[in-house]
Amino acid sequence: MADEHRKVPELAKPALWRRPAVRSLFFQILLVAGIGFFGYTIFQNTLHNMEQRGISTGFGFLDNEAGFGILMTLIPFDETYTYGRTFLVGLLNTLLVASLGIFFATIIGFIMGVARLSRNWIISRLATIYIEVFRNIPLLLQIMFWYFAVLRPLPGPRQSLILNDTFYLSNRGLYMPSPVFGEGFWMVMVGLAVAIVASILVIRWARKRQEATGEQFHSIYASIGLVIGLPMLIFLLAGSPLSWDFPVLQRFNMAGGMVIIPELAALLVALSIYTGAFIAEAVRSGILAVSHGQTEAAHALGLRPASTLRLVIIPQALRVIIPQLTSQYLNLTKNSSLATAIGYPDLVAVFAGTTLNQTGQAVEVIAMTMAVYLAISLTISLFMNWYNKRIQLVER
Repeated sequence: MADEHRKVPELAKPALWRRPAVRSLFFQILLVAGIGFFGYTIFQNTLHNMEQRGISTGFGFLDNEAGFGILMTLIPFDETYTYGRTFLVGLLNTLLVASLGIFFATIIGFIMGVARLSRNWIISRLATIYIEVFRNIPLLLQIMFWYFAVLRPLPGPRQSLILNDTFYLSNRGLYMPSPVFGEGFWMVMVGLAVAIVASILVIRWARKRQEATGEQFHSIYASIGLVIGLPMLIFLLAGSPLSWDFPVLQRFNMAGGMVIIPELAALLVALSIYTGAFIAEAVRSGILAVSHGQTEAAHALGLRPASTLRLVIIPQALRVIIPQLTSQYLNLTKNSSLATAIGYPDLVAVFAGTTLNQTGQAVEVIAMTMAVYLAISLTISLFMNWYNKRIQLVER
């Protein structure tokens, strides 16, 4: 009995520098510090050499007056604003075309990816032709095709293509009514936000309810009703605080309304169609990766083909699609810098082009531009990785 209660002597802990985790952390910190010092030394040497040659350095130029106009701006801007403002204008224009491109490319890619697997011969062949044509033509050529061959040859403003005296399409762009928000419209936006949150809660409740009882609840219809009905109800109760500014044809050009300039339209169409072709192949591969037995099991349970695709196939295919989708989103964002070829005022054209030529401060301008694209790409990557981890199958 005495031996049973004898304490086992604890092993002596190794010295701190002998522990693998500590040594690994030490060498990683040492490596990062070395890389940081190397980069800092190069940067300082570059600035020193530029000062020796009489080239101004630093970021003080951001406060100087720009002295040039920009074709399209999402915020107020004219020649009296600073170079710092041009950076912000270019950044917003880049974010606009990248976000719209990702949205439309995703829709096109999912539709074409599913269509390519259709049993309808014509639909599957049309989807195949779309994919093989647009993904094998360089993106720059597609951008130039949509701009120089499709949009620029359109008639001038006086011969615009008019739809219902509301939409005017010419070589100056597509003019359409712009909303004018009145007092109290903020309540509609609050109602919309509340409706979106309520819809998410309803969908989560319906899913838990189905898992617990097997009973289905049409959460999609309920969500659509919430998102449309609640803001509309608040809009009517608030006295319809919204009016429209319609474009009017004047002597030489249009006035009023809002316009989608040809440069933005050409770039957006080219990016969406080009990236959509790659996304379509990712969607097709993801669907094919799902076992056919899943489809047969869903049909045996009485699910219709559309419900089988939405509830069984797509959720499982997403685990394969998401990593490829992330790469395509990153490519689309970086490819938006090709806007310089047709004069769309994105970050590269406005800041790394005009601003750099006027100020001559290449190091600061290029460093800021690269940092912006790196930050955007890392943000997209982090979000998609979070979503991918969230939908992964959890195994015991």
